[in-house]
Amino acid sequence: MIIVCQKLLKNTKINGIALFPFIILKNPEFQEDKTLVNHEKIHLKQQLELLIVFFYLWYIIEYYYWSYKLKSRYGAYKKISFEREAYDNEDDLDYLKKRKFWSFLRYFN
Repeated sequence: MIIVCQKLLKNTKINGIALFPFIILKNPEFQEDKTLVNHEKIHLKQQLELLIVFFYLWYIIEYYYWSYKLKSRYGAYKKISFEREAYDNEDDLDYLKKRKFWSFLRYFN
């Protein structure tokens, strides 16, 4: 995991994003936000499990499915199985130590 702070997120609502093997944060001080960094680490694990490219394909398919169904971009984002797992467990800093393989599937519906 490599944490990078970039201005390319400056004019977005995004505080952080995981693009294997990087975690890109909007501001350098976000490196101290353990919850945000843990959220992004969960995404890195998910990406590895799906050999990176399949993670992005699945993510995009889910996003567009939920966007069409809910007619809401933010609602679609919140329904993505990867995001649901990450949000549900971002406060548990030991989650990745006990997480089972493909745990995001529990959030897929």
